[in-house]
Amino acid sequence: MEPIRLEDMLGRERYGAQREAIRRRIIAHKQQRRVAVGDRLTFLFEDRATVWYQTQEMLWVEHIDDLDGIRSELAVYNESLPGADELSTTLFIEIEDQTRIAEELRRLIGIDECVTLEVGEGLAVRGRFALGRQTEEKLSAVQYVRFPLDAEVRAAIVAGAPLALRVDHPAYQARALLPEAVRASLVADLTDPEAPQAALRRVRDGE
Repeated sequence: MEPIRLEDMLGRERYGAQREAIRRRIIAHKQQRRVAVGDRLTFLFEDRATVWYQTQEMLWVEHIDDLDGIRSELAVYNESLPGADELSTTLFIEIEDQTRIAEELRRLIGIDECVTLEVGEGLAVRGRFALGRQTEEKLSAVQYVRFPLDAEVRAAIVAGAPLALRVDHPAYQARALLPEAVRASLVADLTDPEAPQAALRRVRDGE
């Protein structure tokens, strides 16, 4: 997927004027990219629109408006975009009881070996977690997970195979079928080169 470019970004004044409208549009867009697996895990399939929004919000919150600073943030956030023949997700571990966050996160250590994307009835892709976000004693509540797609898996997805996310960890077992809107959005990513940019325009410009 093509990276977010400097010319894709809105200046601070323009973004501030449109921020609430953009927020409403990105919420609607993420509904077509987000999957809850059980009661504590949520996966967001990243694309140009989601990564653009994250970058734009960081620039806004941190008051970054110099070109070098913007380029630096773009370099960081563009790492979240899927590469060729893969899907890229951000995994959020959501624990409501604030007093139990550390304990619950420790219980999920090792989850990086336990996430699978099921494609149809016979194919499965093990999620590849970004390094550096867990140790033997500590786990971050935000993880970055990629699913590499070989030719057979990609063809099955494009052909309409149902997709599901499964987590099979000793402390957490759950499975969720991807809603049709999410599955269709991912198929568009894989088959239509214009889809990611069109999604960005809808979120950024309301087109």
